[in-house]
Amino acid sequence: MTTATKALSIRQPWPQHIFHDGKDVENRNWATGYRGDVLIHASATFDGKAAEKRSFLIDNPHAPFGAIVGIVEIIECVTDMDSDWFFGPYGFVMANKRLITPIPCKGMLGFFTPDIDFDQIRQIGDAK
Repeated sequence: MTTATKALSIRQPWPQHIFHDGKDVENRNWATGYRGDVLIHASATFDGKAAEKRSFLIDNPHAPFGAIVGIVEIIECVTDMDSDWFFGPYGFVMANKRLITPIPCKGMLGFFTPDIDFDQIRQIGDAK
């Protein structure tokens, strides 16, 4: 299904937006030359204030935290992009987004090799 062995940890609500709301770029303060499939890890922490998290959880009660949740293909790293989701300074442009059955694991900074059984990766659908 995938040859991805590297993962990128992203705090909610951003993984939810990637796989359900058409978010097409992951903003970072560092560039990458990596191209290809990468596993997306939904961090155990939330990117926002407590009230935003509460609202997010009400709207998305089954949104996973602390798990590999999908696969994307990084096709480009840009410093400018015509996307409502881009705010830079660097953007990892994503395509071919696929949801998987969540696999719990700990995240790390940057690209990392998750401590999971890669044979457990099961696609459950294509994302927006």
